[in-house]
Amino acid sequence: MNAIEKRIAELERYMPDLTGGDDLEPFWERTLQAAERKALRAERKREETPFPYADAYRVTYEGYDGTPIHGWYLVPKFVRSESLPCVVSFHGYSGGKGYPEEYAAWLLLGMAVFAVDIRGQGGETGNRLDQGYGMEKGWITQGILDHETCYYKAIAIDAVKAVDWVWEQPEVDRNNIVVHGASQGGGLALIVSALSSKPGLAVANIPNMCHMDFGMLNSTGSLTEAAAFAERFPEHLDRVLKTLSYFDMMNLAHRIRIPVMVSVGLKDTVCLPETVYAAYNRIASPKSIHVYPFTGHTVVRYHNRKMYEFVKRFITGNEERG
Repeated sequence: MNAIEKRIAELERYMPDLTGGDDLEPFWERTLQAAERKALRAERKREETPFPYADAYRVTYEGYDGTPIHGWYLVPKFVRSESLPCVVSFHGYSGGKGYPEEYAAWLLLGMAVFAVDIRGQGGETGNRLDQGYGMEKGWITQGILDHETCYYKAIAIDAVKAVDWVWEQPEVDRNNIVVHGASQGGGLALIVSALSSKPGLAVANIPNMCHMDFGMLNSTGSLTEAAAFAERFPEHLDRVLKTLSYFDMMNLAHRIRIPVMVSVGLKDTVCLPETVYAAYNRIASPKSIHVYPFTGHTVVRYHNRKMYEFVKRFITGNEERG
C-alpha cells in the first residue's frame, strides 16, 4: 500500500464523535415547520441577455426572514419538453450568483437552472438578519452565540426555500431536481438534501459545513472567523461549538436519503479531507466520492465532466433513486 492509498484508507475509516445534542432533531422539526408556513412572496421577471437559446429571469423570494433573496432562473429554449430537470446551484463563500452564461454547461444538458445568492455576501442579496452581539469580519459569526438566530440557520433555510421555489415552477419536472455547489455551496447542497424531501440528487464538491469543530482548529477558510471570535471571546467557546453543531453535516448526514456525489482534495486546507469524510462516511444513501490526491481547494475540469455524467444518468432515469 503506497502513501496515497494509506491516506485514503485512513480517511475511509474516519468516524469522529458526533457533536449534536439531544435537541438536534426537535430543533430542525420546529425550524422546518416554521419555514413551511412562511410564504415565498416570490417575483419572477424576464431579463434580456445576448444569448438567444435560453430564457433568463431575475427572481426574488423570501427565505428565512424578510430578506429578498436574489437568483437567476434559466430555461433552455432548444429543449422540446414541458417538464425540465432543474439544478439549484449554490456558490462558494464570499461569491454570488454571477451571470447567466456561467451556467451554460447545465443548459447544454437540457436542464433549467436556479442560481441563488447567499445573503450578505458577494451578490445582489442583502441581509436583514438581526444582530445582537459583535462579530468578526465576514458573515458566519453573526448571531453565532445562539443556534436559533444565527447566520447558518438563515442561509440553510434560504437554501431550502430556493428548492421550494423551483418546486412551484411550471417548467420543472419535480422528479428531477438536483442540488449542487462547491465549498460553502457544497455544504448547502448537503444540508438541503438532509432537510428537504424535494431534491432527488445532490452534488457536493469540496463541501464546507462538515466537522466544524475540527475546521475551527485547522481550516484556513471561513471557519477562521469562528476561531477568531472564540479567540476574542474565549468565555463563549462552548456556545460557539454548540451553535455550529446544529448545522454540521457530520451530525445531519444520517437524514440524507438521495444519491450523493462528493469530491475532496487531499491537499485542501479550507475544507480539509477529515471534515469531508466525517460527513461522507455517515451518509447511508447511495453515494460516491472522487478523491484528488494532489488538489487543494478547487474543482478540476476532469471532475466537472464526471459530475455532468453523474447528473445526466440521473435525469435520464438510469441513476438509482433514493
